[in-house]
Parts: sequence; structure tokens; C-alpha cells
Amino acid sequence: MSLPQSWTTAPLGKLCEKLSDGSHNPPKAQETGMPMLSARNINDRKITFDEFRLISPEEFAEEDRRTRVSSGDVLLTIVGAIGRTAVVPQGAPQFTLQRSVAVLKPIKSDSRYISYALEAPALQKYLQDNAKGTAQKGIYLKALAGVEIPVAPEPEQKRIADKLDTVLTRVDAVNTRLARVAPLLKRFRQSVLAAATSGRLTEDWRNGSIPEVKEWSEKALSEVCRTITDGEHISPPLAPHGVPLVSAKDVREWGVDFSDTKFVSEEFADASRKRCGPICGDVLVVSRGATVGRTCLVKSKEKFCLMGSVLLFQPTATLIKSEFLAHVLASPLGLEQLTKASGATAQAAIYIRDAKGLKIRLPSIEEQTEIVRRVETLFAFADRLEARLAQAQAAATRLTPALLAKAFSGELVPQDPNDEPAAELLRRLAQAPATASPRKGRKAAGAAV
Repeated sequence: MSLPQSWTTAPLGKLCEKLSDGSHNPPKAQETGMPMLSARNINDRKITFDEFRLISPEEFAEEDRRTRVSSGDVLLTIVGAIGRTAVVPQGAPQFTLQRSVAVLKPIKSDSRYISYALEAPALQKYLQDNAKGTAQKGIYLKALAGVEIPVAPEPEQKRIADKLDTVLTRVDAVNTRLARVAPLLKRFRQSVLAAATSGRLTEDWRNGSIPEVKEWSEKALSEVCRTITDGEHISPPLAPHGVPLVSAKDVREWGVDFSDTKFVSEEFADASRKRCGPICGDVLVVSRGATVGRTCLVKSKEKFCLMGSVLLFQPTATLIKSEFLAHVLASPLGLEQLTKASGATAQAAIYIRDAKGLKIRLPSIEEQTEIVRRVETLFAFADRLEARLAQAQAAATRLTPALLAKAFSGELVPQDPNDEPAAELLRRLAQAPATASPRKGRKAAGAAV
């Protein structure tokens, strides 16, 4: 990487008076006491105190001798979720650390500059490439001390940090606003379904109909479906390939996800489908587990079988449209009924007998057709917004690494020829009595080290 003439590089250990990690044998948690933070408390360049271990004041004093966290220190996650940073702000509560977080005490470099440098793409790659371990990777303090940091002149470090503070705050604000859109779209879809299944969506259509349309009637699902059943209750013999075996995890709001299904043989599938044979136009509902009540319309003509965690509804075409049934069951009222039918036990389950007894309000086939048309039009609008949202989020996600890459190649702020070259700063640091080195006599952070 080409750097400006006034820049240089230096190992992180030479830029810090201390480089340490937290406790490898943290004390037992107490009901009251002092905070001991871990990697989970370092997010979005901030320190959070929403969930942490409390340790006794005596144990805190012992642990604090190791880290001595103070304002201006840079925290870096070094086990598990490696590479997140934060600068300890003025007035932060006292805390100590578990081994998943390293604490860096810069000598002359701007703490924010060091924090941002460690989040730049090149440095993030170094941290990931040098992480060791099996179950949970961690980076040795020795490897951390050796990472080469691009060093700008001291005044330029502040200009870079100030600029990044400003632009990344704006990026964070954009991401926050974008994150609010997805829940709004979800509520919009639910509002559409609520209006569709209550009659509000087509009220104008009914009022303008000649001759007058039939009133809505209440029907049990068993009255409008020719089949209501579920899939295999016992795990069948699996095959390396063959007919997909769809379970609860494969039922998505948009349809059946065949990307990660298991398979059964053709012979088993033929036997299974005699009792439960889903086809295009059927409606599936998850009947067990965390996603109980999730509904989808089968849009594929692919042959497949079901596990017992999925209910199959085959509508009577002369009474109810498949799309309308799917909308009813996915609506707030439909989901409420399905949830009630699943019971309040730890293992929620909807049984066939309960599914057959569920009541729905049923308009005429003509009005169902109009409802489906309007719902699909509104959902298509929401889909387009969702696609644009995904594009905007992807662009925003790329923006932070791009800005950091520019910053640490000398392209974010202009150089000032009057600034003392970074090499002079390093020369003075080299004359200082001590520089940072990993603590000796113990292993550095890492789950398997």
C-alpha cells in the first residue's frame, strides 16, 4: 500500500505503552459488585453496559491491577467476534475485562486514530488471518503487538479522527434510519392482510358491484378444504438424493425453500404421498416449534413430502381460492387463531383436529379474486421497496470500510507540509524508557491457546 511521504508504519506494540488482555480465569458472578465486561459489550465502536458479569470489589481490585482501564484506552475484541473496537470515554464507569477484550494504551497517537486504524479493511484482514484456535478463534497478544499500523503525522492523526467521527456518525445515522424501514414494511403487509380478511380492502368494490355480491359467511376450515392433514410423524429413512422432505424450517413466507431439504427415496415418497400429497396451490402451515403458524402457498410443481411439523391444507376450489386461504391464515387474525390453537405449552403444536375447527370469514369467489388481486398489487409495491432497501443497506455497509481504507492510505484529508513527519514521532517514542509488550509467563487470548 502506497502511503504519503510524511507517513510511515510501525508495529502496534511500539505505539502503545501497554497492550494487555482481560482475565483468563474470571471470578464467579455475584449478585452485586463491580462490572467485568467481555466482547459482547463492544459494539458499533461503543461500550455498552446492558449485560455483564458482576464481581466482588476485592476480586475487581485484583483484576484491575492487570488492565487498569482508563479514559482514552482503546478496547479491541480478540476472541470470537474479533476486530471490534471502542475508545473508553471520559466519565465511563469503572470496569475490568475478560480475556476476549484487549486494552491498548497509546503513547502519543490519537486513541481514536488507533481505534479506527484497527477497523480498516487491511488491519481487519490481518486480525482474521492471524487468529488461532478451533472452537473459538482468538489472536495472540504477540501477533497483535506485531501488526503494522499506518502512522500519519500527529496533527494529521487528529484531522483524520475528527473527519471519521463526523462522516461515520452520518453513516451510522443512515443505517439506523434504514433499519427502521423493514419493520414498517412488515407492519404494512400485516395491515394489508388485516384489511383484506376483514372486508375493508374491497369495501368500495362491494358497494359498486351490480348485481349485489353475497354477504360474507363464517366457515370452519374443514368446510372449505377437501384435505387437512400433516406429514410424517416418525423420521423416515433418508436418501442422498431423491424426493425433497420438507419440514418446518423449509416453510417460508414466500413459499417452500428447497435449498436445504433432506431427501427420501421415490418408493417412500409414493407411499407417503398417498396420505399427504402436497401439490402446487396447496397451503402449508408450520404446526410445531418456534415458527408455529408460519404460512406459505405452494407455488412449485416439484414433487415433495412433508414432515409432521407441517400441516397441509388443500382448498376446495369452488369455495375458496388458495391464495385467499393463505392470506387469511397469514393475517393477524389468522395467526392469532393458529397461536391459540397451538396451546401455551413449552412445545407449541397445532393438531389436525384443532386446525379443522378454525373459523374464517368467507366472501364470494368473485370478491376473493378481487381481494387477491389487490393484495398482490400492494405486496408487489412492498417488494419493490424492500429490494431498494436491500440495495441501500448494501451500499451503506460498503461505505464504512471504504472510508476507513481511504483514511489510512492518506486520501481522506489533505496533508499539511508543516506537519512533523511521522518518522520523527516514532524516533521520539523509541527514545522513551519503555514500550508495550505482551505480558510474559502466560498465554495470550484465544479459546484454544
